[in-house]
Amino acid sequence: MIRSSKLEPLLFAAAVGLSRYSLRSHRLYDLDSVNFALGIERFSPQLHQPHPPGYFLYICIARLVNFFVHDANLALVLVSVAASCGAIAMVYRLTLDWFGPLEARFASMVFFFSPLGWFHGIVALTYSVEAFFSAAVAYLCWRINLGGLTSTLPAAVTLGISAGVRPSSLLFLGPLYLYSLRGVPIGKRLSAVMMLAVVLAAWFIPMIVLSGGPHAYFEALFALWKAVPAKGTIFNSSPANSLARVFVVLFIGLLMCGSSSLALSIPLLRTGTADAIKTRFTLVWIAPALCFYTLVFLKFVNSGYLLLLLPPIGIWFGHWLASWYRETTLSAVGKLTLIAACAVTNTFIFLASPLYCSYRSVRQFEDQLQSVTVAFPFAASSGDTLIVGFDSHFLGYRHAGYYFPGYLTLEYPAVRFPEGARVFSLEDRKTRLLSELPQGNYRRFVFFPLPTDDPAYGAYMDKVKRLLPEKSLEVQRVGSHEFVGGPISILPLLFPAITQASKVGVYPPHHSGAGDVYTNVNTVPHEAPPVHTETP
Repeated sequence: MIRSSKLEPLLFAAAVGLSRYSLRSHRLYDLDSVNFALGIERFSPQLHQPHPPGYFLYICIARLVNFFVHDANLALVLVSVAASCGAIAMVYRLTLDWFGPLEARFASMVFFFSPLGWFHGIVALTYSVEAFFSAAVAYLCWRINLGGLTSTLPAAVTLGISAGVRPSSLLFLGPLYLYSLRGVPIGKRLSAVMMLAVVLAAWFIPMIVLSGGPHAYFEALFALWKAVPAKGTIFNSSPANSLARVFVVLFIGLLMCGSSSLALSIPLLRTGTADAIKTRFTLVWIAPALCFYTLVFLKFVNSGYLLLLLPPIGIWFGHWLASWYRETTLSAVGKLTLIAACAVTNTFIFLASPLYCSYRSVRQFEDQLQSVTVAFPFAASSGDTLIVGFDSHFLGYRHAGYYFPGYLTLEYPAVRFPEGARVFSLEDRKTRLLSELPQGNYRRFVFFPLPTDDPAYGAYMDKVKRLLPEKSLEVQRVGSHEFVGGPISILPLLFPAITQASKVGVYPPHHSGAGDVYTNVNTVPHEAPPVHTETP
């Protein structure tokens, strides 16, 4: 038993590491991934490198890994892989303490085959790291709950570090830590809280300094909060929107577990009462995050927010599945066949489902990004063309600016700050906030193409094009891609709130024999893909 309890979590961790690393993403997956990669080069939450609240210790860890691998995406993905390995080991240990070895094996399998957990283990995002800290803090808090006073300081340190990786962890896991301290002597309780404060200060103060001071940091944080989460809370949104968020939470929960969700029916079919102590501990563990994302902010594309709930879900599902395994009248072959069928089903959901968080979608996005990366230089020269990218999770202005560092990339639309409208720009992988449209020898601009697999992107592009004179627009086709652009003189029409944007002569029109319609910008070599320019 002792050898098994030490060997099995290592085997599960090794299996997670191999499965995640072998299917890892090879390009920065979404907007946040690019922000993290830019933060590795220069930390500035005000410029969304990365976006507020900054994820300071996450960036520090990624920088350390990047020092050895020299690839920002790979460094971030390796952090996700390592966190996934640590999370499953902690899930195994806590389940073993709570219920026993069979339950620990089932809980580990629920975690291993979780479609959402698998996805976040292969991309450059923070949620796998938060899942690890959720399990690690809970394990240490449980030891305190049993009277293990030696775990009070390690738990404080772990919670403080987790807040440096994702500050929301302090809000969601802090109540569990305080709950576990309820039976600790007052002296040790004060020492633990002091230790937590020291760890928080150890990363928070350097982060504030590197962010340009408290004013710059909190201004950026509150601006992002007001622009996105604050607009859709239960207090200022319709009942229908709030109800929809509840269903999103439920669907994400099902996606985390996949076919393991069938285990929900097992407690209903069994008699007896659950362990009240473990039940209360679990409720304190999951309630803060569940309440926040149900009542305040959650979108499906941000489904990783709920990944910190995967460890407690996996533990209880492991308990119920183990009870089923012992009590069912199925033969051993029948049991193993059903377990294998569930594992295959979850694997299929991750590998081949059309959801954004599947391996299939990751590969489709990477193929599309690669295709655009090859085609774009034939449609736009970096010497006289700037890029206009959109505020999109996928193929947005961040991807354009990161993978085309030689171009100047502007984000559309402008962002409103207390001091006025600003435009995010990116050049040489350095972000700037512009209060005026950039000057230079630019003769034209080109929109960075949005994904083609969703009609909503096409509808949005049509809406933007209606802001510009139809006769001034041009469409260039390079291979299978369409690149829409126009002369630089009409660019101010996209940014009417920016200083000088409405002034005549900011961008004098260039005449090429076709009025404001600029054509034949590039000399395309004969081996290039065919390029066709037409005026819609």
